[in-house]
Amino acid sequence: MGEHGAGTGEARLTVDELAARAGVTVRTVRFYGTKGLLPPPELGPRRVGLYGAAHLDRLGLIEELQRQGLTLAAIERYLARLPEDSTPLDLAIHRALVASWTPETAEEVTRAQLERRAGRGLSEEQVERLVAMGAMERTSDPEVFRVDPGLLPLGVRILDVPIPLETLLAARAVVLEHSRATARELQRLFRETVWKPYRESEPEPAELARMKALTDHIQPMAAQALVTAFQRYLREELGEAVRGTASPG
Repeated sequence: MGEHGAGTGEARLTVDELAARAGVTVRTVRFYGTKGLLPPPELGPRRVGLYGAAHLDRLGLIEELQRQGLTLAAIERYLARLPEDSTPLDLAIHRALVASWTPETAEEVTRAQLERRAGRGLSEEQVERLVAMGAMERTSDPEVFRVDPGLLPLGVRILDVPIPLETLLAARAVVLEHSRATARELQRLFRETVWKPYRESEPEPAELARMKALTDHIQPMAAQALVTAFQRYLREELGEAVRGTASPG
């Protein structure tokens, strides 16, 4: 892919490589840079600007926020609220969360386009891992995949984590099962406390419009709450497991 090392072991990309990986134009990358939405690149040999993983994931987050309809000024405010020590993985998780607000965003890509997005060649086992993580789906054509553009960068970032494929599949099944139960409870709660009062007090056309507006606002709020709670409780559970393993028998 023509990536360069910069002495830190992290891949460095030229502006052309960054744009290709992110699926945008070089002009878009430069525009975001002039607006202060992207940090300036490091200067490499012959004063060539080199970009890293943080640039790639920040660019992906900006694109996702634009798909949500945010203006550049709103995106600037959104990015300003991110912690200064946000890592590329933090940004990838953030993008995946934002992408979850918009359903049915999958794109069909060829194997070559997939590998260009991933920035690496992909073995069949790695493709299976991305499918297991929900980052993409197979189609009837073995060389074409339906990719979730919000989840793919996160999936690629953790692709080499040594977790067995069977564990990924089982973990996804657990999360899906409990997420469905949570969604069902939320639907019941809002039906009784929000939708029912509106149904009784407003004519049907206005009621339906208001319900849609409320749902659009509820979804990101619920997604944020779920992710935040999951991360906190998982850290607690894993911490207890580690402490239990370290304790003398």
